[in-house]
Amino acid sequence: MTRFIKNLILLAIAVVLVPLSVANRHTVSLSLNPFDPQDPRLTVPDIPLFWIIFASLGCGIIVGGIGAWAKQGRWRKEARSKRREADKWHKEADQLREMNTAGQSASSAKGLPGPGNRNAA
Repeated sequence: MTRFIKNLILLAIAVVLVPLSVANRHTVSLSLNPFDPQDPRLTVPDIPLFWIIFASLGCGIIVGGIGAWAKQGRWRKEARSKRREADKWHKEADQLREMNTAGQSASSAKGLPGPGNRNAA
């Protein structure tokens, strides 16, 4: 079901992007100098307009993803801390379980009554 929804969304994006690319095939000059647009050192000559549109969308997606990742840093830090704490408590519980098991086997070997030795009483 998830794959179907993913393909449906990709199809909708393709339906929008293909006509956009076809309609904006003409070439433009991209000037990166706002003070002197005629400066040839900072001008990209004759690039299709749809490449500029797609590149700006891609840059926006990347910048937005970086921003979201940075904003969630606090939660990732807290999750790491909680994971370390949980690991510590799991190790302690395992050690106590091993000690209890060792204690039960020692008491049953001596013939002492214990939770694992019901016949000795």
